Amino acid sequence: MLEKTYDSAAVEPKIAKKWEEADAFRAGVNARPGAETFTIVIPPPNVTGSLHMGHALNNTLQDILVRFERMRGKDVLWQPGMDHAGIATQMVVERKLMENQLPGRREMGREAFVEKIWEWKEESGGLIFNQTGRANASPWTRAFRRPFSKSSSLSTRTA
Repeated sequence: MLEKTYDSAAVEPKIAKKWEEADAFRAGVNARPGAETFTIVIPPPNVTGSLHMGHALNNTLQDILVRFERMRGKDVLWQPGMDHAGIATQMVVERKLMENQLPGRREMGREAFVEKIWEWKEESGGLIFNQTGRANASPWTRAFRRPFSKSSSLSTRTA
């Protein structure tokens, strides 16, 4: 029997799991032989906190384009990126250190501070990745990359 109200928390994880098990969003899936490629490298959100409505709108529009081109038979890759805003991230980490009354970046030294940034990236980046997945954006088949890395730049130029 159909429930009176839609319970997204009960329904959507089951659907997402089926899509993931079927590898439904892997690049090349359902593409015609020799198909034209379609690639979007996602402008990454800052790892300064959680996603907001602007991120949701951006990801929704990209998801629509990706699904549309996949339905047209193209070999589609939606490649996520992560954290392009090093200065904003640095400020968040410095603020957290100050709030917790820990030594600042100058006192702890560059290597220790960079380690703190990576810790924050893992904490915040994981939250962002999970939020995006729960928004039912087409699941990604590749890990987040830095947008201007050699592999991302090469992928974009050759796609």
